[in-house]
Amino acid sequence: MKNAIQLFSFLLALLLMSCGKKQKNLNDKLNIVTTTTMITDMITAVGGDKVSVQGLMGSGVDPHLYKASEGDVTKLTQADVIFYNGLHLEGKLEDVFEKMKHTNKKTIALAACLEKEKLIVSENFASNYDPHIWFQIDYWIQCVSYAAAELGKLDAKNKEVYLKNASAYIASLKSLKQENEKLVSTLPAAKRILITAHDAFNYFGKLYDFQVVGLQGLSTATEAGVQDVQNLANFIIKNNVKAIFVESSVPKRTIEALQASVQSKNHEVIIGGELFSDALGTANTPEATYVGMYAHNMSTIVNGLK
Repeated sequence: MKNAIQLFSFLLALLLMSCGKKQKNLNDKLNIVTTTTMITDMITAVGGDKVSVQGLMGSGVDPHLYKASEGDVTKLTQADVIFYNGLHLEGKLEDVFEKMKHTNKKTIALAACLEKEKLIVSENFASNYDPHIWFQIDYWIQCVSYAAAELGKLDAKNKEVYLKNASAYIASLKSLKQENEKLVSTLPAAKRILITAHDAFNYFGKLYDFQVVGLQGLSTATEAGVQDVQNLANFIIKNNVKAIFVESSVPKRTIEALQASVQSKNHEVIIGGELFSDALGTANTPEATYVGMYAHNMSTIVNGLK
């Protein structure tokens, strides 16, 4: 009930503010609001100097648990368009974006461009699909093209600029995929078992032939229980897994508890490093970009499991 009241209050404030005069962008650029850092990176690259982009979520922020602030309401009402992931990744904002479709606010769910039959099905997630689509690089390329086309519709005079920027961004993603394939080829198939804090890497696993096991489910809203930890500890021992990994947007305590459980059974497993799952790295680091984040993850995983 409390969540419903909060959602109603948020929407009411949003609608009231939408009735007011929207602040004009001084440079006459498209005002764009994005949710996750991966989307912010994409739209910034595609939009270039023709857009003004404000991301709601920063480094280390878990989109599954994110709650909109009063400042977010202002950003959303001033936006010409809002780009979000969809598939209930932004669980607490999804209903807001859906309601906004009935106002004059343009909202775009990037996952809408993907064929549902190609997505990973999950009966344990709100949308029934795994929302971590950015780890399938080919899917992310489709999302880039979709975003560029939508920007071109909203700002026809700069359509060719968006298409050109998208082409350059896509070229960097294709290069990333090639480099990833070279690196992962150095890791024997028997060692390709990836254990992380939550199930964010299933698209990654499918793309690069890893068995992926998350201590928590697709959403971090549900914590792992004692039996989950024990079962996974036994799996690690049985399969002689060398390393497990923490995630930047998930508390380390769950993976540390898993490591302790393995050690209590007279077996050793190391924490192979930190992976970026639901958010990019801090500003002014290589991991603050999608390409840098993915390259970091791949090298960390391969080096940890060798």
